[in-house]
Amino acid sequence: MKKNFDIIVVGELNVDLILNNLPSLPMEGKEIIAEKMNLTLGSSSAIFASNSSVLGNKVAFVGKIGKDGFGKTVMESLEQKNVNTDFIIQTEDEKTGITVVLNYGEDRAMVTYPGAMETLNIEDIREDVLKLARHMHVSSVFLQPSLKKDVEAVFQKAKSLGLTTSLDVQWDPEEEWDINLKKLLPLVDVFLPNEAELLALTGASNIDEAIETVRPYINIMAVKMGNKGSRGVTKSEDITVKPYLNKEVVDAIGAGDSFNSGFITKFLENKSLQECLRYGNLTGAVNTTAAGGTGAFTSLEDFGRTAKEKFNVKN
Repeated sequence: MKKNFDIIVVGELNVDLILNNLPSLPMEGKEIIAEKMNLTLGSSSAIFASNSSVLGNKVAFVGKIGKDGFGKTVMESLEQKNVNTDFIIQTEDEKTGITVVLNYGEDRAMVTYPGAMETLNIEDIREDVLKLARHMHVSSVFLQPSLKKDVEAVFQKAKSLGLTTSLDVQWDPEEEWDINLKKLLPLVDVFLPNEAELLALTGASNIDEAIETVRPYINIMAVKMGNKGSRGVTKSEDITVKPYLNKEVVDAIGAGDSFNSGFITKFLENKSLQECLRYGNLTGAVNTTAAGGTGAFTSLEDFGRTAKEKFNVKN
């Protein structure tokens, strides 16, 4: 059966209000000044969708936003990157979410108002829509409680329809980490945590222990390790790939999501685990050369130019 899309993304949608060049992080009762401000497309899922499209994939999105100005920004931003928005639900009952990002040096703090994203549920993820795609990606389940309670059923639905799947749970603001990895991970073809998330999910004291905790249940796991690169694990493999280091980081917002877009792009091309990790490292590094999660991904040509100029890599 011919597929309309390479990837269908199921996830949260919001804008990011980014405040850069802060003298420090805020303190209670005090005011500080940001030297730069940017309002851009936010959310892990949207950054992944947008950048995956720029990398050459045909991408559609299933999500929920409000009928408001921020919602308009989300729709226009996705459409500018050729992401199909036909399946995004616009509601008058909730406002579009927003994340306020405070950047201080290489550190950051974030405050999120979830809004409409909290109400996306399994009924919104239609089988006739999933059938149009080869692969389903889900992100930020802890920001979407209506989706999280049925997350295993969502993945089961996708698998029953013949899709491959990927998952990036992202951080749990409540730090409860209450998903059943034993049941969920066998339904996930590519699991994409970072080190901190994997440690929190497993309760392990170190990354090796965390990996061994989930290894019986995973298919492929790519652990994002920032400036240490990435580590790919299957039931029979365990390899680490060195990073591409950017000496002039603008910000790291969305770097993990960009890694995901690179990894899944090569996964869908049936490339080796090492090549998937290498390309993920490259897309994550390119992400840090511009502000926001999508600023460095203006076109495939521009991406290739940055990869060559900054990291001496021919895309």
